[in-house]
Amino acid sequence: MNVQNDLIARNSKFAATFDKPDMPVLPRLRTVLLACADARVDPAHILGLDLGEVIVIRNTGGRVTRSVIEELATLSVLANILTEGRELGFNVILMQHTQCGAQRLANPELQAHLKDSLGIDVSDYAITDQASDLMIDVCRLVTASEIPDAVTVSALLYDVVTGVAQEIASVKSLGEWRSDPVTPGIDKAS
Repeated sequence: MNVQNDLIARNSKFAATFDKPDMPVLPRLRTVLLACADARVDPAHILGLDLGEVIVIRNTGGRVTRSVIEELATLSVLANILTEGRELGFNVILMQHTQCGAQRLANPELQAHLKDSLGIDVSDYAITDQASDLMIDVCRLVTASEIPDAVTVSALLYDVVTGVAQEIASVKSLGEWRSDPVTPGIDKAS
């Protein structure tokens, strides 16, 4: 079976009824969602998203990596330019899920194999406990000074068995996270 031919046929059906040629560049919900690349975790289906509502970034484990931080910083600048400075922030939702394949990255033997054979260090991005890992990722954004204070951050954990997305971290601006004296992993003395 040629998957590409099947997908092109599906696109033909989509294009035949496509009626949104004037969608704005900025997402309608002013939100960027970071999720795992796992095929069982499609945010459009899980969260009922429509075309043009949310920017979705997907990677292994839905983890905040250096490249995700750079992407969010770039999107911040673009949003500021596109709104001529009227919008300084947007929403970032981090979403991980149960039964994630990235949990295998916690295996030291697999980590060593990836480091030796590909030069890739995955140790900081292994999934060990989703709720804790989501809070670590929130802290990675909090300490990323290139992302403006006006950006809000929250976190969800999606259960692949029940279909339920549970809130792990409620919506808070990075400025609020940064000024909170009890935000873990933040050195307030510096």
